[in-house]
Amino acid sequence: MEPSQSEMNILSNGKSHDLGDDVGVPLKTMLDEDQNGTQTVSGGWKCHQLTPANLASRYEEPDDGLENEEFLPNEGGKKPIRFTDFEGKTSFGMSVFNLGNAIMGSGILGLAYAMANTGILLFWFLLTAVAALSSYSIHLLLKSSGIVGIRAYEQLGYRAFGNLGKIAAGTAITLQNIGAMSSYLYIVKSELPLVIQAFLKVEPNSDLWYLNGNYLVIMVSASIILPLALMKQLGYLGYTSGFSLSCMVFFLTAVIFKKFQIPCPFEEFSVNGTASHLSLNDSVHIHEYNNGVVHEDDDSHCTPRMFTINPQTAYTIPILAFAFVCHPEVLPIYTELRNPSKKKMQKVSNISILIMYTMYFLAALFGYLTFYGNVETELLHTYSRIDPYDTLILCVRVAVLTAVTLTVPIVLFPVRRAIQQMIFPTKSFSWLRHIAIALILLTFINMLVIFAPNILGIFGIIGATSAPCLIFIFPAVFYIRIVPKEDEPMNSLPKIMAACFAALGFSFMVMSLSFIIIDWTTGEGLAVGGH
Repeated sequence: MEPSQSEMNILSNGKSHDLGDDVGVPLKTMLDEDQNGTQTVSGGWKCHQLTPANLASRYEEPDDGLENEEFLPNEGGKKPIRFTDFEGKTSFGMSVFNLGNAIMGSGILGLAYAMANTGILLFWFLLTAVAALSSYSIHLLLKSSGIVGIRAYEQLGYRAFGNLGKIAAGTAITLQNIGAMSSYLYIVKSELPLVIQAFLKVEPNSDLWYLNGNYLVIMVSASIILPLALMKQLGYLGYTSGFSLSCMVFFLTAVIFKKFQIPCPFEEFSVNGTASHLSLNDSVHIHEYNNGVVHEDDDSHCTPRMFTINPQTAYTIPILAFAFVCHPEVLPIYTELRNPSKKKMQKVSNISILIMYTMYFLAALFGYLTFYGNVETELLHTYSRIDPYDTLILCVRVAVLTAVTLTVPIVLFPVRRAIQQMIFPTKSFSWLRHIAIALILLTFINMLVIFAPNILGIFGIIGATSAPCLIFIFPAVFYIRIVPKEDEPMNSLPKIMAACFAALGFSFMVMSLSFIIIDWTTGEGLAVGGH
């Protein structure tokens, strides 16, 4: 099937230009990655090809010597603007904020529990391996993007496998990010009423409307998320992303501070709500696992473990594997980067991953060293066992809710772009369509959160399939298909590594699905695959 004219005629920077605006400005291309087979057109424009043999069939017009019409201005000297035709104006720092915010998910609250079930050294090893693999995956995406001159995940799928590849990539992005947004809003629905109740000292069984999570999630979506989601460019969210990350820094600071304030063993808040506290038994302490209760001596309770294997260890590995899911946002951020280049975008990715890696490890370490084996799957719930009205922890919960809320618009952008690529690939940018898709998506997600409280289990399966595809499988197979065999034969080291990477992703997908099936059939373990 031959590609449509609009899909194959995409400039190497992913945008259309007015020639008059680019006089004297060198076009940023990825020539250092694809020296073979470039075609120079008058005016200094260069377009890439897949192989020298199919140059004519993809980029040349029937009239020899004429420039491709996509490279020429129309009447009035301007090209019609499409939804992907953004001029890159986002600074390096704002791009780091946006990508870091895309990486940072609610999963940071469960990393202390993961460390409790793997040990400090094993956790550090797994987290380091996942961070390195995520950086390598982004490298594959950027390399493939540079060769064909496309900065859209769905279009990479189209170049690799035609319409089937585009639909597969677009569907995976849509399902993965809708699942992530649903989980974020579900946190708002469940946590925000508790925070308001604690601040106002309201009775738990009160019927006040502002303690109803359904009303609150609609209000937050309409007043905060929707206006941010209507921004034309993702780069505009750099300031909110920076504020979101600062909220998570506040969370991390509080976790470190509380480590030196809470003794081990800690004292639980009395269940009768009085000011008295109940001390844990001095000789025996209870470790709560989903599959039962384990009793341990006091000496081992407050001693950190370097390496731990127990029934929950297997369930925590997929949580770590998906800790750096940001791949649907990489290419949109790359498109809007000022003076873009593959090297610059790789640096943005590496810095973002390094920052999140540091925050993840510190949050897990100090959370674990505070509660050891008594840490719960959601770290903030463990602090509530000590004092549910602790002002600092309440402020931390507000900060986490703020960070989660401000992450939703970042995650929505790739979904809207995927929908437009699949349904309206040839349409120019339209504010009506831009707004309508955002409204429909937020309405649909709010309905899921309000009327289907158990939908997160379903999205656990979706996340366990779409996340490995987006992180491991798709970048590797797209790279293998897109990079010309003349440049890198199938038996070359880069393609062998890419094939092994795809196999690793497939094994992660099988493992995650197995854990979820066991979770559903036995009622044990954790739902994995979320962000």
